[in-house]
This record gives sequence, C-alpha cells and structure tokens, in this order.
Amino acid sequence: MKFKLLLFTLIIFTAQLFPQIVVTVPAEPTENDSITVYFDATQPGAEELLNYTGTVYAHTGVNTNLGDWQHVIGNWGVNSTQPAVTRDSANHYHLTIGYPRTFYSISDPSEHITALCFVFRSSDANLQTDPDIFIDVYEPGLNLVVNYPEVDLRFGDPMRSPVFSGPTDTTNISISCIEIGTVTSSITLYFDGIFAAQSSTNDIFSQFLASQYSAGAHTVTAVAADTSGLSDTLSFFIMINPVVQNLPVPVGNVHGINYTSSTSVTLALYAPYKDFVYVIGDFNDWKVDSSYYMHKEEVTPDSVTWWLTINNLNPGEEYAFQYLVDGKIRIGDPYSEKVLDPSNDQYISDTTYPGLKPYPYGKTAEIVSVLQTDQQPYQWQTTNFERPAKTDLVIYEMLLRDFVSTHDYKTLKDTLGYLKNLGINAIELMPVMEFEGNESWGYNPAFHGALDKYYGPKNDFKAFVDEAHSMGIAVILDIVLNHAYGQNPLVRLYYDDNTHLTTPENPWFNVYSPNPVYSWGYDFNHESSATKYYVDRINKYWLEEYHVDGFRFDFSKGFTNTPGEGWNYDPARIAILKRMADKLWDVDSSAYVILEHFTANQEEIELSNYGLMLWGNMNCGYNQATMGYPSGPCGTWDFSGISYEQRGWNNPYLVGYMESHDEERLMYKNLQYGNSYGDYNIKHLSTAIQRMKEAAAFFFTVPGPKMIWQFGELGYDISIDYPCRVCNKPILWNYYDDPARLKLYKVFKALIKLKKDYPAFRSPDFSLDVSGSAKRINIYDSTMDVVVLGNFNVQSNAYNPNFSRTGTWYDYFSGDSLVVTNTQNYISLGPGEFHIYTTVKLPTPEDDIINGILRNNNQVVTEFNLE
Repeated sequence: MKFKLLLFTLIIFTAQLFPQIVVTVPAEPTENDSITVYFDATQPGAEELLNYTGTVYAHTGVNTNLGDWQHVIGNWGVNSTQPAVTRDSANHYHLTIGYPRTFYSISDPSEHITALCFVFRSSDANLQTDPDIFIDVYEPGLNLVVNYPEVDLRFGDPMRSPVFSGPTDTTNISISCIEIGTVTSSITLYFDGIFAAQSSTNDIFSQFLASQYSAGAHTVTAVAADTSGLSDTLSFFIMINPVVQNLPVPVGNVHGINYTSSTSVTLALYAPYKDFVYVIGDFNDWKVDSSYYMHKEEVTPDSVTWWLTINNLNPGEEYAFQYLVDGKIRIGDPYSEKVLDPSNDQYISDTTYPGLKPYPYGKTAEIVSVLQTDQQPYQWQTTNFERPAKTDLVIYEMLLRDFVSTHDYKTLKDTLGYLKNLGINAIELMPVMEFEGNESWGYNPAFHGALDKYYGPKNDFKAFVDEAHSMGIAVILDIVLNHAYGQNPLVRLYYDDNTHLTTPENPWFNVYSPNPVYSWGYDFNHESSATKYYVDRINKYWLEEYHVDGFRFDFSKGFTNTPGEGWNYDPARIAILKRMADKLWDVDSSAYVILEHFTANQEEIELSNYGLMLWGNMNCGYNQATMGYPSGPCGTWDFSGISYEQRGWNNPYLVGYMESHDEERLMYKNLQYGNSYGDYNIKHLSTAIQRMKEAAAFFFTVPGPKMIWQFGELGYDISIDYPCRVCNKPILWNYYDDPARLKLYKVFKALIKLKKDYPAFRSPDFSLDVSGSAKRINIYDSTMDVVVLGNFNVQSNAYNPNFSRTGTWYDYFSGDSLVVTNTQNYISLGPGEFHIYTTVKLPTPEDDIINGILRNNNQVVTEFNLE
C-alpha cells in the first residue's frame, strides 16, 4: 500500500478559494512534463498586485516527499535572486518552469515533487499574494484524490493528520480518480478493512457514521484499478474524538510550558471557543493519539485553558511539539522560548547556532515549539551590577545583523570592548525576539518569548548580557507589543482565511486596528485581560530569565482602542501604559521603561512624571544644522526640543537622539546636500565630520539621557534607504582605521565622559539658545558653570557666549584658559567652530581630535583653524 503525498488540506483549500489565480499547461502536470504557470492578478488573493505596474517576482519552491517548500529559489525578500514573471497583459503573467526537476535543481532520484509552491511579489517586496499558492503535481497513471472531507496526506503516516469526527457525526466521503495516460476500471472503498462501497466510474461517494464505531482511529481506504490491471491505493484515518474532560489545571501551572520534573511537563494553552486539542510531537512520532488529547478547564465560555501532563520524557532531551487545535490549526506554544521554523532554519549555520535541532520535515507543517526538561541553568558571573541612573544613560542602539558580520551574540560579546572604550553605558538591541524570516529589523514578531535563532543560542545571549554588566553596560531590549504578524500562534488560533483578519473571538487582537493610519500586522487589544496577562508574562520572562535591564516599547502610541491617529491626549492609553509599567516594576523596580510614543506633549509629561522615559527625535533639527541650512523639508535647525525643560517636562526622562534606526543618517545628508560658501564645503568629508563633532557637543552636554545609532560615532554615511530601507547595510568597521573618522569617535568618547563624570551635566539649571546660526548652551551648577558655543553657519561670525561670570574659563578640548573681563564680549567663530568652556579646569582630551589648533593669549577672541 502506498500513501499518496500529493493532496493535502492547503491545496484543496487554495483550489477552492482561488479557482483561477494560477493555471498550468499542461492542466494536470507531472514532474516529467515541461510546465508553464499562468498567474491572474485579478483573482481573489492577488488583490495587492491588481493593476501593479512594476516587475512581479515569484518566490517559488516545491513540496516533495521530504517536506514543504523545498528547493526554494533564492532568499525570501531578495527579488534579485528570484525569477521574474513575464507580463502578458496588465494583470496577466506567465512563468516558464520547463522541467521542474531541472528548474528547482532536484538531483536525488528518491525525492519526488508533489506540488509547486508560489508567492508572487512586487519588486519592492511590499505587495504579494496571500495565502501561499500550491499547484498539484501528479504521478503518471492513476491518481486518487479526496474531494471531501478535507484530507491532509503530506506527512507520510495518515495518523499524523486524520479527519476528525464527533461521536455522532456523519462524514461525507467523495473520492475521484485522475487518469494520466490510463482509464479507470473501478474504485472500491473500505472502512477498517471492511467493504463499504464500489463504483465503476471515476468517482465514488459514501458516508461514515461515527455512531456505529467506538472512539479512536478508523481507516478509510480507496483502491482504484484501470483496464490494464494497474492500481492505486489511498488511505486516511477518521479520528472519533473522546469526550473532553473538564478538569482544573493543576495548581502552580501557568499558560505555556511548565516543567514539573526532570521527566514530565504540563502544557497549558489558553484557547476559548475551541472544540478539542491534541498535542503532537517527537514523543508520539507526530501522530494523533488519544493519550495526548488535552483536558480543559472552562471557567466561562470565554475563559478556557486546555492542558495536558506528559510523562516519561528523557531528562535534558529536546522535544519538538505542537498543538493541533480543532483538527486544523497547528501552532507552537505562544510562550515558547525556542521554536523551529521549516522555512528559515535551514539557512542558519552551525557556526551561528551549533547543534540546532532539525525541523521534523515530512511529519508536520508550520512552526513548532521545543521543550526540554532538566536544563542546566546558566551560571551568572556578574551578580552585583548597578544600573546607571536614568538621567545618566548614554544608549547605543544597534541592529545586530548590521553591526557584526557573523550576526551572533558571541561576536557581539567580543566587541563590547569597543563600546566600553567609547563610554556608552547601555546597549539597546533592536528586537531579538523570534521574528518572521531570518534577516529583519525585528518589528514583525512571531514569538515574543523566543530568541531568534539567527543570532545564536540563548546561553550565548546570556553570556553577552553577563559580560556587558561586568563592563558597567546595561542591556535594553526593543520589544514589539503593539502588534504581531501572521506566524504568531495567538493570531493563527483565530484567523479567518477568507478575510485575512483575526476573528471577533480572538482574546488578544482587534479585528481592525482602531488606528488604521499607523497599523502593522495584527493589532493587540490592550484593553483585553488576555493581552494584559500576555504582556505581563512576556516582560517578566525577559527580565528574570535573561537579566535584561528594561525595554524600549515600539509604537506605544498604539496601546489603545481609542479610534483615531493617536496624536491627541488619551487617558485610556495612559492608564494602559501605567498599568503595564506597574506590573513590570513589581518584577524589577529599577527596570527602564522607554516608550516610542510621539504624541500629545501633555500625555508625555504625565507619563514622564510617572517615571517612564520617552524617545525624543531631533534628527531633523540637528541635520539641518550639520548641513548648514536654517530650514528645509523637515523643519528648521532649531533643535531646542532636545531639552526636556524646553518641552515643559518636570523630569529629565527624554531620551533624545540625533539618529535612530528609523532616521536618515546625518553624515549621508551632509555629504549629499551640505551647504557651502567659498572654499568651505560641507560636502567634503573632513568638513562634514567636523560638523558632526559640533553637533555632538550640542547633544551630549544637554542634561538628560541620550541615544546614538550604531556607527554614528564614526560618521556612518550609508543611506537608510540603501539598497532599501530594511535591507542589510554595509558593515564598515574599516571606518575606525580612518584617522578623520577615528577623531570623531574620540570626540564622542570625550563628550560622553564629560556627560557621565561631571554633575553639572545633570543640572536642572540650564538654557538653550539654538534657533539661529549661533548656538549656545548655558549650564549653571554649584560645581561649575558651562558654556557650549558653536557656529553652524557656513561663514565666520562673532557671538556672545553670555558667560555667567568674569574670571578664568577653560576650553575643554584644548585645556587653554580664557580670561573673561566682560561677560558680554563677543567671540569670533569660523564656520563649524565650537567650544566648551567651563569654570573648572578639566582633564584635557587627546590633542587635535577636533581637527584644529586652539590657542589664546588671555584674550577674549580665540583662533580656530579648520583642516
């Protein structure tokens, strides 16, 4: 008996939903035929590509007897490595496959194609067909196919995906025989090996009455014969479910994976409005087994937890598993700390993730979770780390993928010396939680509690945090709890394949985002008790398991169900964020809570008064200043908003920045668009770098926490949009070897030291006058007064430093003294020239790092010679 691999639920469903989105010539292809695929963008499922005028690409692979989506051509999201389809008319295309074994480079004679797989995408990768498209590939001869019920025969053994039935259900059965070069003689149907029906045509119909059978698995077998004596056999199982036991979850267990001993685990899945759940996995060879039928605890119809204790596990062994919900939905555990991805894990090297457990290809589909009892705990070396005060934070934001070429925590740990030498005291990692795909900014989360394996194993991450703490550096995680994407199990549990939306029964997500202008993925309903529980669990997990020091919450403005664009004061949102912060601080009272908020200042004042920090984007103002233009498309060169006091805040909890992952790089625009006057040209590298030094002097000295974007200290000048916004960027560590760029690094270092070491830069008594070309910061403190003075024009000018007192002042970068006899005298500054004057002589940084010679002869006017 052979079990056909060619027909499964997704294919049946796709054929029904998209009857004409793709057709092939020949209509019933085999792997030995030369195939052409025709794509119709006017059909449902292709709406995003309707009337699209750019190039359309095919992300394509095959399903084989070894698994789904095998032999994929190129990499997901990289159109340059994928085949472009040929446009025949405005919305009609074709792709010539030819012989599929050649097209997909299949050389193993034992591997056979069961389906062609497609996602058609726009050239910018923003538009695509949904869901995945599958085209059956048949075997020569007779091919039995199940019309109904929906049967999934991908997984070798039919017990890995039976048809499910209640104790009194009737299952209608329709089976057809497709003939490739032959003629059907008869089809015979058997239930549990006993004759049930026969047909002398290409179709047979029957009914399976569950009431006549006991609970458990029952075999349906169809046998087709042709006139020459050839035959084909197809079998599947009908599983009559046992009665669900309504039992309380054992005391002490929470949603997710609960390790109850070295050989046992209790799994608990919150899933109201579901009828039944099985656990499938390595421990039962991925077969549906009544021994792994989950109990449920139903408090109310909308509060149901499914649970099961599994015993006799091998201590320390990794087991992959899933929940099979209502016989159709295969999901990992929402709280998994590790998952296996059939589409992406194959591209993770053993160097990045040694000994990664292989995905159970051919036994299941979709992402699976991993459990492991008796894990050896990580031995933390740094147990006395004291977090920097909020006001003293100098945060280094990074995307690991674009910071070290190995994109792993091991290398990042080894690079910490570079960051410690720079002087930063916190690292903010863009999301490292399991996201869709391997290469991503991370804002498309799939599993919020699992580290993305593309960056390495969890103990490597812990070792990185441990080492950072040993160097006095806090670790802050960027986390995305505004939304999730389609691989997230909480989305998939309640997903409508027709509308591509979550259903109203979903306990965690809104069907429609109340803020459609700023909406990504599927929008969390933060008013829901299920979402609150999930958010609190996720935050607690990262704080306790990985000893991280806090979070930057992406798009916190979206944490509301109040309709609109989110710009107005929203007390409901404030209440949600305060509740979340309180729960987080119950776990760790000193953890940082940083919001990417960008909404009504009244709201930000209230949140900062509560102890939360908020991002302060001053990219436009600083970039206008570094380019030497008073105004431009995004505003003026007034960057006074870097001051929390200027915004009317009571607390210095504004995390100001000139650059972030979301902003264009200052140096790129300096070099592309910088102003000039005579021989002074900001488009010249040395001048552009000098402008960055000047901006930095007016950035780090302003009291309050600060953030810099990776390699900004070296004048990184590759556009954010090269070659696309979220594409991999060149990793240019060679910039450190460039003397001019190294001086910029040293200026950043000197300014960070100044900020961290001297109380004056925490003083609440300061003022900014930065609206004109002459920019000035005055700081008043009992320890010393400070004046930061700079010329952002492209011509020389004289400016008033507004010294607070007469007497001797000291130039920080030169160490020279300046005798002030009249506090209202002016100082002449060349373009790009800046000074930091203090009333106390401070240790002088390295000579010549601001690319000039500073000197004075006890005169008010100083000279500054630019390179």
